[in-house]
Amino acid sequence: MNGAQVEEIKRHFGVVAEALHGDIRQIAEGHSGIQHELHQMHDEFRDEFKEMRALMRISFS
Repeated sequence: MNGAQVEEIKRHFGVVAEALHGDIRQIAEGHSGIQHELHQMHDEFRDEFKEMRALMRISFS
């Protein structure tokens, strides 16, 4: 293997690493978005359960 081939391999791996970095960034952003949505759903469910408990207490009073 000569110096030109070594440099070509280095360049190729640099391109591959850059593409992987972009893919990982997209996955992280997607994960963050999903996590945000789950927190919103959790808050909504919590509020609905509180409301149901309050209505049940009124019904049994």
